[in-house]
Amino acid sequence: MRFSRGSRLLAAVAASVLACAMVSAQQSVGEEGKRKAKSKVTPQVSDLARRMNISGKVKVELVIAPDGHVKNVRALGGHPLLVQSCLDAVREWRFESAPEETTQVIEFEFKQ
Repeated sequence: MRFSRGSRLLAAVAASVLACAMVSAQQSVGEEGKRKAKSKVTPQVSDLARRMNISGKVKVELVIAPDGHVKNVRALGGHPLLVQSCLDAVREWRFESAPEETTQVIEFEFKQ
């Protein structure tokens, strides 16, 4: 059976959409002494990471200003293709206000 170019393209697009739906990122934070996030941005997995079926954990450390914005963020570990999306997303997070600056470690888990 031969498929037309349009049919193959449609199948490729459908496979890409399915792959996007299957990739998920979950984050975990120790509850003790941690500030609660008021708003979160979910990390977006790059097309390259998705095509390569990369999964795993990414750990980031963030410094939260007293007003709740993320002052600084750095990677502690994880696959480079996943790390950058986590850093970009966490920079957009907002936390509850506190009397002083705090440091927090967050772990993301990417599954295929």
